[in-house]
Amino acid sequence: MLMSLAGIVFGIGFFIVTQAQTSGFEDFFIKTILGTNGAIRIEDKFQDTIFAMAAAGHDQNASGFQVSARDGRKYIEGVEDPELLMEALKQFRNVSGASMVVRGSIVADSSFKNDTAQAFGIRLEHHLGVSDLTRQIIRGSLEDFRGSPSGIIVGSVLAQRLQVSVGDTLILRAGDQQRRYRVSAVYETGVSDIDKTRIYLHLGEARSLLKRPTGATFIQVALFDKDRAAEDAAQMEEVFRHGAQGWQEREKTWLEVFRALRVSSALTVSTIILISGLGMFNTLAMIVMEKTKEIAILRSMGYTREDISHIFILQGTIVLVIGTVLGWAFGAAVTYGVSQLPIRIRGIFTTDSFVVAWSIWHYVAATVTATVVVFTASLIPARRAARLEPGDIIRGTSQ
Repeated sequence: MLMSLAGIVFGIGFFIVTQAQTSGFEDFFIKTILGTNGAIRIEDKFQDTIFAMAAAGHDQNASGFQVSARDGRKYIEGVEDPELLMEALKQFRNVSGASMVVRGSIVADSSFKNDTAQAFGIRLEHHLGVSDLTRQIIRGSLEDFRGSPSGIIVGSVLAQRLQVSVGDTLILRAGDQQRRYRVSAVYETGVSDIDKTRIYLHLGEARSLLKRPTGATFIQVALFDKDRAAEDAAQMEEVFRHGAQGWQEREKTWLEVFRALRVSSALTVSTIILISGLGMFNTLAMIVMEKTKEIAILRSMGYTREDISHIFILQGTIVLVIGTVLGWAFGAAVTYGVSQLPIRIRGIFTTDSFVVAWSIWHYVAATVTATVVVFTASLIPARRAARLEPGDIIRGTSQ
């Protein structure tokens, strides 16, 4: 029983720790993405094709003929009237901010080498409301960028590749256009694909460099409740007739990876609890075999089958309760210890320590798993003990 108790404690504890780790990294990834690309992006204008309109007017019940909304659209690149859309976005209660972005491919030349990049023209104050750019600055300052029309903000990976730092100059080329800019700040999101390509410019400078005097490439939107992004994006599409994509759809692949890791770790650690349950089953089964005479005496004294069954279930319950409490304490202590361990991660996000999520549901899930295993392990021996008859025991014919 002590071995089974130890298994329950370690099983629950490690279940909590692994779930805290996987959920923590997933939450941190989501926070990074929301702070970089926003909760929703409103992009290309669309119109229904003749084929789609014909399908919409067809009797679908008669023939089963239908066309999905996205398949039946013709997209026109960019947002034609971003100012109007940004005003309309203020009517959405869940929208906390919006920023128009003019994006284009460029070549960045330094004194040492050149590299391809993406110019992002922004209005700084608007963009700070939909991103974590303030927190992402690692060198230089936003004040310098704000006060310098020719200032730019460069990603850390791109700055390293071009061997430039704050105060250095870069020549940005787009087609036949060529302008000289000064690096006002260097940022780091932790997402390498962003840090090695994205350069922020003032919106007016980007329009001039990219020859985009009107319109915008997309509008980045921040939400008060990020979990409503899919519903809000669908509503924005209906209202604005522009493609709108929530962060859940945009990052679907990575979210499925994190979900698979969370389930896999839960199944793996649950084997510890399962093995403990098997040990408890063996222990209780042996007790039933060794205590048949005592069970016969109890039955002769008037104990019912249910009373005998409850005795063995009570033993499992005591182990479960003690193991759960100790497992919670062990899991919380190890989770805190893991959160203090240093680790350097650069790729889809940046962190210098393990990231954990503190959630009561991790403890609930661990307890439910242990409860199912323990009661299953206790119930079978308990039912066997309840079926023993005093007369059979005395005659030595009990099974």
